[in-house]
Amino acid sequence: MTWKTRYRSFYYDGAPEPEDPVLLPGKVALLVIDVQNVYLDRPDPETLSGADLARWHAWTPFHRRMHETVLPTIARLEERFRAGGLDVLFARIACHLSDGRDRSLSQKKPGWNDLKLPKGLDPSQIPAAVGPVGEEIVVTKTTDSALTGTNLRLILANMGITHVVCAGIFTDQCVSSTVRSLADESFDVIVVDDACAAGTMDLHERELEIMNMIYCSVMTADELIGYLPPA
Repeated sequence: MTWKTRYRSFYYDGAPEPEDPVLLPGKVALLVIDVQNVYLDRPDPETLSGADLARWHAWTPFHRRMHETVLPTIARLEERFRAGGLDVLFARIACHLSDGRDRSLSQKKPGWNDLKLPKGLDPSQIPAAVGPVGEEIVVTKTTDSALTGTNLRLILANMGITHVVCAGIFTDQCVSSTVRSLADESFDVIVVDDACAAGTMDLHERELEIMNMIYCSVMTADELIGYLPPA
């Protein structure tokens, strides 16, 4: 099974296989979404108990996937894009005001999503291992979508980008919101399966199935690299 038949939802059962993408130098960019310290750092489980310890264990598969699969894949993609002279961009979620008043409503609702991430503090930063190099663009957003909360759409249009390759977290939240915004703005979008993660694999795979073929094409890193211009 290849990307052309994988992750097909009810809507696309029996639909014709999509055509191969044409990825041209200067027209395709990699966008890394919300890979930030706050989502990767973990407390010492020896300091936890009760519900906090249970939550720590519940998140262990996510952290294992991030460190064993997602981060190495993102680093590999960044290296390949840079070697080919292709653009790499980043979006991170953070607030401009320390009290978080500038965040969107979805970022203020009670629960896990209610994080205050002042833009200058360590939790909101991108880890150096997969972070920007040189003049690579980083946009700071106060919304789930990297387009809605920034001037990223204008930046991509000004750069002549037509195809955006998305990687990062969380597949079912900021990645999917960004993918939908890009699709609505008539960018061709590719989501890299092994360069993304959600809180659980079930959420990750379900969201890929929902997005695939209407908002984006879902590929593995190996499949994508086969379409990139020669380095």
